[in-house]
Amino acid sequence: MRTPAYRANVRKLVIMAAIVLASAAAYMLVEVNFSSSKLMNYALSLRAPKLIVMLITAFAIGGASIVFQSIINNTIVTPCLLGMNSLYTLIHTAVVFVAGTGSVIAVNANLAFAVDVAIMGIAATVIYSYFFKKTNHNVLYVLLIGTVLTSLFSSIQTTLTRVMDPNEYDTLLNSLVASFSNVNSEIIVLSLVLLAAIIFVLRRELALLDVLTLGKEQAISLGVDYDKCIRKLLLGVTLCIAVATAMVGPISFLGLIIANLSRQLLKTYRHSLLILGSAFFGMIVLVIGQLIVEHVYSYAVPVSVFITVGGGIYFLYLLLTEKKV
Repeated sequence: MRTPAYRANVRKLVIMAAIVLASAAAYMLVEVNFSSSKLMNYALSLRAPKLIVMLITAFAIGGASIVFQSIINNTIVTPCLLGMNSLYTLIHTAVVFVAGTGSVIAVNANLAFAVDVAIMGIAATVIYSYFFKKTNHNVLYVLLIGTVLTSLFSSIQTTLTRVMDPNEYDTLLNSLVASFSNVNSEIIVLSLVLLAAIIFVLRRELALLDVLTLGKEQAISLGVDYDKCIRKLLLGVTLCIAVATAMVGPISFLGLIIANLSRQLLKTYRHSLLILGSAFFGMIVLVIGQLIVEHVYSYAVPVSVFITVGGGIYFLYLLLTEKKV
């Protein structure tokens, strides 16, 4: 039954969708020379892939963050605790350290994307399937393992950069900071296929999210295979973050920001609405942020820097207020 609160949330989502469309139109059309068809087509051809990648990234991180917070039953955690961001930086650092900046993997963006997704996918499968069983299906233990692995990957990456050639390190830094300035349009279709496959495989578990948040005992009493659902959802969250990270690089606090904004705005238990709200917030943040980066700061600062700073401040706000959303 659709209650007045549900209809109010739908109206909020419609307004957010309109803001997303307006932001996308502004990004595509601001400072475009319409007097020359060649210049206009050139500008649009450069901006369209970046816009699509921003929308895909926002959807992947936004949806994964809501699911992850519901699984952990904590609204101030973020999927970056799973270690995929640190693993991404370690992979790229190890490639440059072993093979150099002129290697095929470092130069070929398509191959680099495939390697990132393959390694992070295998790591996610091992960690969040094997260890989940070994820890007697304890989600907090798995989260602790992810936190420890994050520190391990970061330590190894830091050690490699200390003994690396300074010139190669300067080149490496460009790939370790999330940026939408130079996206690879060839990986868009592959990313969409991967995300669609993840959603299709997890369609039943996603439909049960509202029930899973009631607690393990209640979910089991309603006929849900709780441990299996949680294990598959954890794996799906990690793979979504892996795809988004492989596309643009690590954006640590984006999930925390948009997931909590969605919860605060909608104030509902329905995950279908929360995921849409989180995705829309992510699209607005990324598109408007990139618009400011390009036309105000002239590409001097990547959008991930603003998100990291803003996310850190927002995280402190959530800790200090201890607000339940």
